[in-house]
Amino acid sequence: QVQLVESGGGLVQPGGSLRLSCAASRNIFSLYAMGWYRQSPGKEREWIAHIRNSGHSEYAEHLKGRFTISRDTAKSTVYLQMDNLKPEDTAVYSCNAQRFDRSYWGRGTQVTVSS
Repeated sequence: QVQLVESGGGLVQPGGSLRLSCAASRNIFSLYAMGWYRQSPGKEREWIAHIRNSGHSEYAEHLKGRFTISRDTAKSTVYLQMDNLKPEDTAVYSCNAQRFDRSYWGRGTQVTVSS
């Protein structure tokens, strides 16, 4: 069993930045791919990025360049750096740990981009 806890969300003005954190209950990065997703009201959950156990990262094309995923193995924490935020980035952001048929989710953290 793996617990994931997100933090770092909040209210930010358009053009601002936030860094989200996802702390895992144990060090799983050598086995699990870690991903970030988001969901806005009335919309389907959207994949943002993931970082594989190898360290290779991939991004949704339309978010590449503004969002950066990284990890700190010593802290068992994955980050999502979000820059030049836009109102349409408003959503609940969740992290996921995936390995074969095992998938774990955090509860999410709210990000609101508004002036």
